[in-house]
Amino acid sequence: MTNRPRVAYVLDPRFPGGTSSAVAEEIAAIRPLARPELHAVSSRMFSGQELSPALAAACDAAGLEPVWDAPLIAADTVILHNPAFLKFDARLGRRIIARELIVVTHENFLRPGGAEGFDVAGCLDRIDRGTLALAKTLAPVSAHNRATVTDWAARNGLRPGWSVAAADWFNICEFPLSPPTTTPRDRRGRHSRPGFEKFPPRAVLDLCFPPHAEANVILGAEVLMAEEAPPPHWQLHPFRGLDLARYFEMIDFMVYFTAPTWQESFGRVLAEGIAAGKVVISDPETASGFGSAVIAARPEEVDGIIAGLVAAPERYAARVLAAQAALAGFSADAFRARFAAATGLARGVAA
Repeated sequence: MTNRPRVAYVLDPRFPGGTSSAVAEEIAAIRPLARPELHAVSSRMFSGQELSPALAAACDAAGLEPVWDAPLIAADTVILHNPAFLKFDARLGRRIIARELIVVTHENFLRPGGAEGFDVAGCLDRIDRGTLALAKTLAPVSAHNRATVTDWAARNGLRPGWSVAAADWFNICEFPLSPPTTTPRDRRGRHSRPGFEKFPPRAVLDLCFPPHAEANVILGAEVLMAEEAPPPHWQLHPFRGLDLARYFEMIDFMVYFTAPTWQESFGRVLAEGIAAGKVVISDPETASGFGSAVIAARPEEVDGIIAGLVAAPERYAARVLAAQAALAGFSADAFRARFAAATGLARGVAA
């Protein structure tokens, strides 16, 4: 027990989206290697919000009690998730002492077109000034996220002592797998947390979710529900307004595009759709994170893709099964191996 390395997670655990879900999966995955600590930071970004349900459940399962706003965090390895949570704070507000600090860059450093996604230099400076560590590493979560990090670093430079990890710190996507239907229909859906950046322009939504589709189910649709007269052929539900299992029962195709000024850094929702036994269609940049498991397309191509697969059920099923096989690369075992290599932890340490 005394030989186990100390690993501390640092984040604002009130984030309602993928960051908290990713950390929840990590906490369970790394238990054979180390018993983690969870240091919660009360940032201004999420003031007034509650602890993420996924992260709260993971802490309960692991017997962990989040430590809020500790003035000192000391561990062999400190993993700070999503530095963007500091963008409204003047300082980190605590001292971090570690052999190595790993900063997981969930939010893209650059937006499409090259504008900064947030005050990157300011957030990294707050972390840097509050940390004493032998090594400080930026860990991208996907190929696209990595490109934004390295492009930003080439433009702005990194402080001495910082580097970019050689391998991606991907989200664990180990979901129960459901078999594909043998009779696919033109039933379409999308889901995400609410937010203007998550939704493409109305013209794109109209192409992806047209009147002739048998069903158009949109979960996390607060933005659309606020419109004066949303289209009657759209079934709109608020974030968490439908159980995900029920949502996936209502669709056969998941169609996911976002605002042109914003880009998913990983696209966890795409993996959820694949695991649920659905064909997933997205823009080429978002799809690239999952290789051929996600169909890369432009919005005007969606109708033809869906019509072709509805007409060929065997091809639909084969595509889903191949995509599900590809999810093995995002399993807890795969992440554990990546974690051990990145942190230098021995894989044989007892839990």
